[in-house]
Amino acid sequence: MNSREAQLKSLDRLLTIMEELREQCPWDRKQTLQSLRHLTIEEVYELGDAILDNDLDEIKKELGDVLLHIVFYSRIGSEKGAFDIGDVAEAICDKLVDRHPHIYGDVTVKDEEEVKRNWENLKLKEGKKSVLEGVPKSLPALVKASRIQDKVAGVGFDWEEPSQVWDKLNEELNEFREEVEKGDPDKIEAEFGDVLFSMINYARFLNINPENALERTNKKFIKRFLYLEQKAAEQGKSLKEMSLKEMDVFWEEAKLIP
Repeated sequence: MNSREAQLKSLDRLLTIMEELREQCPWDRKQTLQSLRHLTIEEVYELGDAILDNDLDEIKKELGDVLLHIVFYSRIGSEKGAFDIGDVAEAICDKLVDRHPHIYGDVTVKDEEEVKRNWENLKLKEGKKSVLEGVPKSLPALVKASRIQDKVAGVGFDWEEPSQVWDKLNEELNEFREEVEKGDPDKIEAEFGDVLFSMINYARFLNINPENALERTNKKFIKRFLYLEQKAAEQGKSLKEMSLKEMDVFWEEAKLIP
């Protein structure tokens, strides 16, 4: 691993390259905070993929891409006279110190859950009107539901036992089934949302990240379906020409592949 001095030298090199690109490259010179936004989101998703794959080399590369964007935004901020990379680093340092009084102050905590509760209470003392202000509006619905539940649990609005959440989930499933039988599309959708929200809540009590869990299933399904397509092609057939029974043979084979 690199020494602290070598790490700082590498960061200084990145800042120098960013300055040169901003001054000399037509594409880099043209970029704005707004034009970079969708690219940043894409880079973060690519980092997420690498993390799910547990590909450490790819994680390193994707972290570099995300770091570049942070430096890029900071460079634009400095050009506007608003902030630079030093201001960004100082702001997060100050926040971390303020939010960890059990490390940098005289507060005592007994476990991780108390740290989380203190974190949310400190945010309210800083002037936030609601603990939910920290949940980005543009988050995908599944991730947003998980973050909402984490936030409210942090201030004590939570179930006491996992069994209570399980009962709530079954209650929502029954209500969903009743609406399916009645056939009102709007009410069916509403109840289905309640079921998903309850499942995400139950996942939290089991220490399961619902986004990661669903993406694992997505990847598993894709892998098996690609195997199915491959086997069909080897027989000179398209999937449309095969019966479900024929396809199921290859699907079961795919399930045996690690």
